[in-house]
Amino acid sequence: MENHENEHFKRELGLLDGTMLVVGSMIGSGIFIVSSDMIRNVGSAGMLIAMWVITGLITIIAAVSYGELSAMFPKAGGQYVYLKEAYGKLTAFLYGWSFFAVIQTGTIAAVGVAFSKFAAYLYEPFSDQNVLYEMGSFNLNAAQLVSIVTIILLSYFNSRGVKNSKTLQTFLSIIKIASLLGLIVFGFILGAKAEIWDANWTDAWANRNFVKDTGEWMTIGGSTIVAGIAAAMVGSVFSSDAWNGVTFIAGEIKNPKRNVGLSLFLGTLIVSILYILANLMYLAVVPLTEMATAESDRVAVVASQHIFGSIGTYIIAVMIMISTFACNNGLIMAGARVYYTMANDGLFFKKAGHLNEAGVPAWALWAQCIWASALCLTGKYGDLLDFVVIIVLIFYILTIYGIFKLRQTMPDAERPYKAFGYPFLPMLYIVLAAALSVALLVFKTSTCGWGVAIMLAGIPVYYLTKSRQIG
Repeated sequence: MENHENEHFKRELGLLDGTMLVVGSMIGSGIFIVSSDMIRNVGSAGMLIAMWVITGLITIIAAVSYGELSAMFPKAGGQYVYLKEAYGKLTAFLYGWSFFAVIQTGTIAAVGVAFSKFAAYLYEPFSDQNVLYEMGSFNLNAAQLVSIVTIILLSYFNSRGVKNSKTLQTFLSIIKIASLLGLIVFGFILGAKAEIWDANWTDAWANRNFVKDTGEWMTIGGSTIVAGIAAAMVGSVFSSDAWNGVTFIAGEIKNPKRNVGLSLFLGTLIVSILYILANLMYLAVVPLTEMATAESDRVAVVASQHIFGSIGTYIIAVMIMISTFACNNGLIMAGARVYYTMANDGLFFKKAGHLNEAGVPAWALWAQCIWASALCLTGKYGDLLDFVVIIVLIFYILTIYGIFKLRQTMPDAERPYKAFGYPFLPMLYIVLAAALSVALLVFKTSTCGWGVAIMLAGIPVYYLTKSRQIG
């Protein structure tokens, strides 16, 4: 089956489609929410912008580094394939296992719930306060149901063929870029106030955090600063993740040796610039304390109310619904290709390795849909961010180190594109990402520790499936 891959997958995605998949998968709900928690942790305008600039830089470095790998292995499965080529099946399986258990499905669940939370602004019964069913400690609320319905709908849409889903993805991503850019421009033109900007930048590099219980800022020092930075970067890294989705569908991209790497660079650059501009706009429109105390951390709603008045809430709600819907379409489309490739390696259910008449791994799509829907019912979305970020970082570090490894083990392999700034930029990414991972494990052990535990739980599963081959 594996060697028939290119006969079955239809190469229908161009450079614009690839770039819009990167943009669409990256921009979800994060940019509208996470800055509130970030400002509570780092406490100053300068530090907030620095976090977004650093995140943007390491994301772009990682993306252009992946360009070398995507040009070497231009087939479905992306990061999973790169890890398999560099380290062998066990490491690749641990990635695929984590990807299915938490990374992709957990992100789909969190984004789906963000969609329903903002849908409740337009139609109150969709709220998570509307409990439909109770049994012991388990509650089923309307927001969970709405998010599950959107995940099922998008999975069905994707099962009908890549052409439909790419048209939807490109259309929604262009609307998403335009609306976020519009919010930034209107923010600076209509909402910006010199006194708010000046006040926010008065003590631009203050080391402090915001204590929710007392409603006051508290000066911090030493390890508390490191803890604050690590906690803040969970938000910016999570918001900037999922850029690698385009590598998973390389089997459906025209001229993948050129277009995958270029899509990665253009997509991450566009999003990183938009994110930094959005945060500068927040600082021009909303006082720091108001950012730190935004209801449910919805800092974009507060900014939009300053810009547009009471109708601002509805403007943001519609923007986030479009944004999260497109984000999940990209995540759902890309994720199934990883399970397809794993199945062809004998490391996932065999049925996931089959394509339907539309040339799409439909069984893999539905398996992903069922587990993501189950995660929607857990209700622990804050914890999901920590789970996802720590595992994502570990595998990004391994994948980028894989470039160094493959240059030694496969020196004569064709490399149509070489990692930009090698070896310095890839190594800079590894050092920064490793430092953040260690800080997260030290300061957020309860959640990030579980993330690592879920990943390591894949080791016995691997040996079990190896001996019995999943049927």
